[in-house]
Parts: sequence; C-alpha cells; structure tokens
Amino acid sequence: MSGYTLEPWAMHWITTVSLVILLYFSALQLVLFGLLILSFFDMRRRLAQNFYADYEAVAKSHFTFPISVLVPAHNESPGIVDSVRSVLSLDYPQHEVIVINDGSTDETLDKLTLEFGLERREIVYRRSLPTLGAIRAMYRSSSVPNLLVVDKEHGGKSDALNTGLNLSRYPLFCTIDADSLFQENALLRVVRPFLEDPDRVIAVGGQVRVANGCRIHRGRVVEPKLPSNILAAFQVVEYLRAFVASRLGLSAMNNLLILSGVFSLFRKDVVIEAGGYDVATVTEDMELVLRLHRRMRETERPYSVVFLPDPICWTEVPERIGALARQRSRWHRGLVHSLWVHRSLIWGKHSGTLRWVGVPYYFLFEFMGPIVELLGYIIIPIAYFMGFLDPLYFWAFLFLAVTSGAFLSISAVFLEELSFGLYRSWGDFAQMVAIGVLENFSYRILTLLFRLGALVDMLLGRGGWGKQERSSFGRAKPAPAEL
Repeated sequence: MSGYTLEPWAMHWITTVSLVILLYFSALQLVLFGLLILSFFDMRRRLAQNFYADYEAVAKSHFTFPISVLVPAHNESPGIVDSVRSVLSLDYPQHEVIVINDGSTDETLDKLTLEFGLERREIVYRRSLPTLGAIRAMYRSSSVPNLLVVDKEHGGKSDALNTGLNLSRYPLFCTIDADSLFQENALLRVVRPFLEDPDRVIAVGGQVRVANGCRIHRGRVVEPKLPSNILAAFQVVEYLRAFVASRLGLSAMNNLLILSGVFSLFRKDVVIEAGGYDVATVTEDMELVLRLHRRMRETERPYSVVFLPDPICWTEVPERIGALARQRSRWHRGLVHSLWVHRSLIWGKHSGTLRWVGVPYYFLFEFMGPIVELLGYIIIPIAYFMGFLDPLYFWAFLFLAVTSGAFLSISAVFLEELSFGLYRSWGDFAQMVAIGVLENFSYRILTLLFRLGALVDMLLGRGGWGKQERSSFGRAKPAPAEL
C-alpha cells in the first residue's frame, strides 16, 4: 500500500493527528466503560432499595409531596388525549395536571374540550415568572377536578412551562411531553429521592423509553414491543445506552448536566429562584439543569441532581430521517449553547467536580465528538490505504470505533434486561443485540452527520425548533380487546 511519498513534515503531521484521534477514542471508551461500571453498581443499589420500598404506603401517606404535572402542547392533536389520560390516571395521592396549549393551530384544544368536557373559568394566580404569550382562556372540567387547561398565544415550550409554573399550586412540578405516556407508578417512584432527602434533592429525572411499536390501551403501554420501523428500533438501543450506561453513572457522581424534558421532577422554589425556563434556548431541559448546578454551587448550598432508572415514561420517536435530523440538530445546538452560556463552570472556584468531570465530559465527548469522529473516519483510512500510516494504528482505530461501541450498546441492553426485563420476547432481545452491532455501521454515522450539520447551522445563524411531526399512539399495535 505504499507508492506515495510525502515530505517528512507531512508524514509527521499525519502520524501526530492519527495518534491524537486514537488517544481520543481510547479515552472515550475508557470513560464510557467507567460510567457503565458505575451504572451497574448504582442500579444494583437502587434495585435493592426498591425491593424493600413500600410504594403503597407512599401512595397513602399524608407526608408525600403533592405534584403539579406540566404538559406543554403545540399542535399535539394526534396523541394529546391519550397523554393527558395517562397522567390523570397515575397512581399518586395528590397531583394536578396543567396542559398548556401553546398557540396550537390544529385540534388540540378541541379534542381536550370534547374528551374532558372543559368549561371556561376565571382563575386568579400569582405571576412569579415573566411570560411572552398572553393567556387567552383557562378551562376546568367538572368531571376531572385536578385538570387545568390553559390556552395561550404561541411563545415556545419554555414560555409554556413558565406559564404552567405560574399557575401550579404544589411544591414539586413534573414536566412531560405531550407525545409521551407514564407508567402507572412513575410518580411514586420518581418522588422517592425527595422524600428521602428533601433538603438536598432539587431535581430527579426518570427513564425514557420508545413507545413506537408498543401495544397501548387507554394511555398505558400494556406490552412493550420493538418498532417495525428500523430508524425507531435504532433509537430503542440508543436510549438504553444513553440513559442506563451514561446518565446513571454521571448521576452517581452528582455530575449529570441534563435531565430529559420528557420526564423530570423539580423543586419549584429552586427553579423560580433561578429564573424559570430560558426562552432563548431550544434545549430548555439541559440549560435549566446547568443553571441549577451553577446557582447551587455559587451560593454554596448542598444539593443533588438524581437520575433513576426505574420510573419510566414512554415517548414517541421520529420514524423519518428528516424529522430525526431536525431533532438531533436542535439537541446539538442546544448543547453547544448551554455549555457556552454556563462556561464559567469550567473555571469557577465553586465548580468542584463539575470542572473535572461533568463539563469536560459533555464538552469533549458530546460537543467535540462529531468533529473528532469525522476526522478519524477520513484521515486514518486514507492515510492507511495510501501507505502513510502504520497498520497497527488503522486496526486499533477500527477496534475502538466499532468493536468497543458495539460492546457498550450490548452491555446496556443486557444491564437493562437483567434489571427490568420489559421486553418479554427473546426475539426482541436478540434484535436489540443485533441493532447494537449494526448501528455502528449505519445509524451512528447518520447521527454524526446530523450533529455536524447542527454546527454548520450555528455558523450560518440558522436555528429554531423546526417542524415537528406527530402521529397518534393509535399507530402502535392495538391492545387485545380484553384489556
């Protein structure tokens, strides 16, 4: 594979760049493997706690904190009724559901009105946070007294959440996307850290699973199944890897910088003190968590941000490449924006372990990851086939980029299934293992391109949420009639 000659400086440059890329991939895999080990022990500890937990007593206790569940909705008519019904039927002693219809132009409000018999009401509330979109009307249901529906002008998801916070009555609030469904005991499980350590815990995130393909009946996932759509199936394994093998490990060190807006529980007073949700970002969930970390450390107050693997929320994921591209572009732009806004965490004297663990992890491996991976996929193979690079470097790169990536995905699948075993079919389990291998040659490269596209969009000044595609949960396999 020789035959090409280069100047000594060029050969040295190629070798140096290749070595840096190899060191980067080695560090990435070591860090991810370390997080996987931490996740394994933390999951064992939490499962042992759950074995002795008496959730029935929690449900009946007068000391269990009441919760306000905020459901922001913009053009969510296909699944809004199932989603709201899912939240209303949660097994929890006291919770209110506030749906914020953020300027929908479809039948979102009409469907809610028809389903729950909504009637317009005048409600007095305290405006603790500034909002953009004016409230047009508020509705109550005589048959469902803990449901409040707010119709407002379009101001974005962050503005809708701030509106919901102003109207909420309880000390804890939970956010859920309007295309998502709770498991029946999700609130009982996610509130547990607040009951165990109410002075320190300020935010708790739960597990998010893919609802596509599952059997759903009256707002409940009654049988988890893998989706037939290959793009959605890839995301099942991706979500397992991200939540089980990554967030659980970072949470164990109190260095988790993001809780999914799909399913998170917060102390309301701390969030209002921090200024609520930022309307200038497209990833309000990460920006808020970073701001909470920063504020608590700057004011030198003990706190913890927790991720739990067992309270589960099911969400619909994109099944088309265009929708997935817009979603991942938005996520990556939000990541870069949030890290930049809170860059003082890198050098702040009160940053603590965030300076050495949390922020470097998200900066080096989440933000820089697409750039380094692209350089690796381009420079190392070209240099090898042109005879400029030692074969040892090339095969080491392939091993790190493919084998170890597949190992991490498969390990996350095994860890989840050994702990919870939600997918009862051996065929589904075998398919998830196969996807864990296949994604390294297809889906991983696809999402890499989407994240690189996000960086290009930022350089060109493009942004926003982009068009969101929703489908009814009814597209999933229907439940048997006897359920």
